[in-house]
Amino acid sequence: MRVATYASHSALQILKGAKEEGFETVAFGKSRVKPLYTKYFPVADHFIEGTYPEERLLELNAVVIPTGSFVAHLGIELVERMRVPYYGNKEVLKWESDRSLERKWLEKAGLRLPRVYEDPDDIDGPVIVKPHGAKGGKGYFLAKDPEDFWRKAERLGVRDKDGLGGVQIQEYVLGVPVYPHYFYSKLNRELELMSIDRRYESNADAIGRIPAKEQLDLEFGTNYTVIGNIPIVLRESLLMDVIEAGERTVKAAEELVGGLWGPFCLEGVFTEELEFVVFEVSARIVAGTNPFVHGSPYSWLRYDKPVSTGRRIAMELRQALEEDRLGEVLT
Repeated sequence: MRVATYASHSALQILKGAKEEGFETVAFGKSRVKPLYTKYFPVADHFIEGTYPEERLLELNAVVIPTGSFVAHLGIELVERMRVPYYGNKEVLKWESDRSLERKWLEKAGLRLPRVYEDPDDIDGPVIVKPHGAKGGKGYFLAKDPEDFWRKAERLGVRDKDGLGGVQIQEYVLGVPVYPHYFYSKLNRELELMSIDRRYESNADAIGRIPAKEQLDLEFGTNYTVIGNIPIVLRESLLMDVIEAGERTVKAAEELVGGLWGPFCLEGVFTEELEFVVFEVSARIVAGTNPFVHGSPYSWLRYDKPVSTGRRIAMELRQALEEDRLGEVLT
């Protein structure tokens, strides 16, 4: 068996972790990035050009590890019918990509969520508007009232309420962005806190370098496209809050879609009242795990050796192989 993933997002970490666990590795994607995975960072034993070279992956007896880029480029429909073995539960994809289903999931988990506005004309405070799907923050915008919303919505081509099916309008909760990364072992039935990050977003973070008066004069529009990720070590007294939120998310997924296993992330903020408010779940590895290729303080506390989220996936696959339980973790 070989471990394969799409050459983008968190592929370097996934492939390195697989090699650390003794697997041969396969990267597939655009020809331009081949040197990244075979020369500059030699983590891929095989590189195949193409968005999803199914027949070649089947020949190599590969298992695909999904990432945000893989799902975004292929689309959920293709992923659901792909024949190459897939690590994780495909059923969660439509739940994380549709914000209405996602909210149903997080509500069932009993998490504190921001208010959602069904009608833009009801906006009575700051909101953040998000298109559906994993787009790395692209297309998000802030609005303060209905007039501000409609003016900015035209950027997305939305001019009336009939076009609002592709976005969700959330209450903007003021707080520190926190993205805890989890791993749920289906084999051991245990949740692990792997690492935590916050995003560096353009131009939302760049605007902060400009004095407020000049921001107003220049009339910059805020954008939340993710450029990179910054490690965070959370106050120890807050760790149970994020761990319990992860446990409830897994339990709700078991009841709704037959389970959530492998890596996932809850995206939220801690308010000044130290309340963890969750606005999204990513049901796969997230790029925020990339600063922790050599492990994080949390993985060191558990394993006392370098364990990235990518390596933790490979460890689960290795255990499944040794215990003849691959069928439990692949779909």
